[in-house]
Amino acid sequence: MGKIELEVEIKSSPEKFWEGICDSTVLFPKIFPEQYKSIEIVEGDGKSVGTVRLVTYGEAIPIVTFAKEKIEVADETTKSLAYTVIDGEIATLFKFFTATLQISPKGDGSSIKFSVEFEKASDEVPDPDLILELAMKTFSEFDAYLLKA
Repeated sequence: MGKIELEVEIKSSPEKFWEGICDSTVLFPKIFPEQYKSIEIVEGDGKSVGTVRLVTYGEAIPIVTFAKEKIEVADETTKSLAYTVIDGEIATLFKFFTATLQISPKGDGSSIKFSVEFEKASDEVPDPDLILELAMKTFSEFDAYLLKA
């Protein structure tokens, strides 16, 4: 099993960023149409444990066209979110793929810790480093959007 992680500092408060993440089903396709064509709620309310979302990726995302994600953790107190990819190209490349996000106060803003735990379907599958690049870009741009809102 492998694990990759990153930490990003942002200017938004943990509460503001958490609210934005909870509304990402609506906000991400609106703010990032080149990356997220659509995000649909398949099961649940879109925010709670057990929710299944269908993410259809835009042209800016190579290799993958869609992913079905199941929310495993959604804790407002610790501002933690975890989801497992259960369908799509990522699910065929990896036997196990779970992403975790935690938002903490840092100075006047926040620190976002993002990690992915995974098990490759075969040795030929590269580490999912592209996911970290996308996450860093998305978090920074999302922070800028929230600061203007």
